[in-house]
Amino acid sequence: MAPTASEKITFPGSDGSPLAARLDRPSGEPRAWALFAHCFTCSKDTVAAARISRSLAEHGVAVLRFDFTGLGASGGDFANTDFSSNLDDLVAAAGYLRQQAGGPHILVGHSLGGAAVLGAAPRIPEALCVATVNAPCDPAHVTNLFGDQTEEIKQRGEAEVTLGGRTFRVRRGFLEDLKDQPMRQAIGAMRKALLVFHAPTDP
Repeated sequence: MAPTASEKITFPGSDGSPLAARLDRPSGEPRAWALFAHCFTCSKDTVAAARISRSLAEHGVAVLRFDFTGLGASGGDFANTDFSSNLDDLVAAAGYLRQQAGGPHILVGHSLGGAAVLGAAPRIPEALCVATVNAPCDPAHVTNLFGDQTEEIKQRGEAEVTLGGRTFRVRRGFLEDLKDQPMRQAIGAMRKALLVFHAPTDP
């Protein structure tokens, strides 16, 4: 395995909040540049994000992984975000890479981050291929995680939702935004190579 280097990066997100990122580089000149999107309410430092990014770097691909607005070490309020703002954050991250290295050639997303790279791909012309890991085609699938609180969000306008031992404020606008995503059209218009990873037992 070739040695790699990792550096901390900050760039402005879709609403101007600073987004915390990490750039994993190969030891030599990168063969390509990739952009990684983490899972719902996760961060760039999850095991999946770190291992995939480092492995790609070991194979000569530089990877930018970042925390979406309001998550991890990034600024902003998670309660004010939705799936559309995640797409905008991805486009902002691609813009940062465009300035630094000509833009991302590869988009990788885990779970809801996979749905996000599918939705953002048509807006990132430099990207040649997309890879998703355990990602739903329909981002509204994430509402299954809210259980009975989905109805509370609809009725009261917001609710505290506990996911992975952490509490997040989710607003009605988040649910409404998920319903309105034209994912099939976005995937059909992508015109990029697509690699889909799923576990054999995933229904």
